[in-house]
Amino acid sequence: MDIRPILSTLMRHRTAAALIVIEIALACAIICNALFMISDRLAQLGEISGLAEDELVRVQITGLDSPEQAARTRADLVALRALPGVADATALNQVPFVNSSWNSGIRLTPGQRQPTLHATSYMAEERFLETLGLDLVAGRNFLPEEYNDAASLLDGSTGLDAMSTAIITRSLAARLFPGEDPLGKTFYSWGDTPVRVVGVVAHLVRPSQAGGPSAREYSVVYPARTHYNLGGNYVIRTSPERRAEVLEAAKALLRAGGADRIVLDDQSKTMEELRNEFHQGPRAMAWLLGIVCVALLLITALGIVGLASFWVQQRKRQIGIRRALGATRGQILRYFQVENFLLASIGIVLGMLLAYAINQVLMGKYEMARLPLYYLPAGAVLLWALGQLAVYAPARRAASIPPATATRSV
Repeated sequence: MDIRPILSTLMRHRTAAALIVIEIALACAIICNALFMISDRLAQLGEISGLAEDELVRVQITGLDSPEQAARTRADLVALRALPGVADATALNQVPFVNSSWNSGIRLTPGQRQPTLHATSYMAEERFLETLGLDLVAGRNFLPEEYNDAASLLDGSTGLDAMSTAIITRSLAARLFPGEDPLGKTFYSWGDTPVRVVGVVAHLVRPSQAGGPSAREYSVVYPARTHYNLGGNYVIRTSPERRAEVLEAAKALLRAGGADRIVLDDQSKTMEELRNEFHQGPRAMAWLLGIVCVALLLITALGIVGLASFWVQQRKRQIGIRRALGATRGQILRYFQVENFLLASIGIVLGMLLAYAINQVLMGKYEMARLPLYYLPAGAVLLWALGQLAVYAPARRAASIPPATATRSV
């Protein structure tokens, strides 16, 4: 089909054509980024934590500073492990599925000014791996002599140079040492002492799940015994059917341990409850973005239908003349479809550029991941299909105008 008549007609209706192009461009830019954000939220909902989630409960307590904190924490753990139905228990500085995280920069050389990346830091005592159900896929667990007291490390009593070994996630190992065996490799984090990798776990999600899909598992486990005032988290492993019973028994036991400590009931829950509550925000955001996409597509479609219907009404006489000169219904139909395709293509090209620019802003201000390029053609195909569907009904009406009727319409 010769598109010169179409271009000539569009040049005579610059304003209306420009409005449709702008509408399609904005729709393309917003939808590409919205679909990416929805995909990211859905991926976050399905994130593998690495934990035996259906077997874990978390009890959080807080209390006054005391020189007996470390000893009382050890006594708490002995008592918790003795409760009926408890398979194991550990104390942690942080747990997954919360909105805060202990993070530190990871450097590969001691003189490196900017960190290679940021990872979360888990302070672990002896039963950490067994309690959480982590899968150690390479290397070993910490040796008894490698453990230190986390409080003395952090206040400088022991010195951060004592933190010389670590267990990292497979995702972090692949990022720090691509294509290499991470065991025995070193990195720098808390000081200038090299930290040697002694083990690798398959998965261990960051508490706040910050960053992109791969960065959400940038986790490091250090052999540092924590106590109830460093996070205040006791994690207990039991059978799935006994979680509620064990949780209540653990809270009662800890309350009986002294009036100077408070059990935080609103934070003491099963790990599945923590996960569900943590994902309420991403889940709601995915729904909201989905509604925005549908509404935007509907508005764009109505705009195309309205403009096409207006142009059909305005061009009745021209259409009738073309029909009288031998144009078939199919040719009239294709005319409007090609016209819409040209407008949509211009809008989509501008929309792709705008989508990339919006993503750059989101990356800078909200640490959003880079928009994968395949979202751009996906958005383009969606809008091309929408445009052709939206223009089809007005184009059919135009094609069905009889030549005699059209020529009498002045």
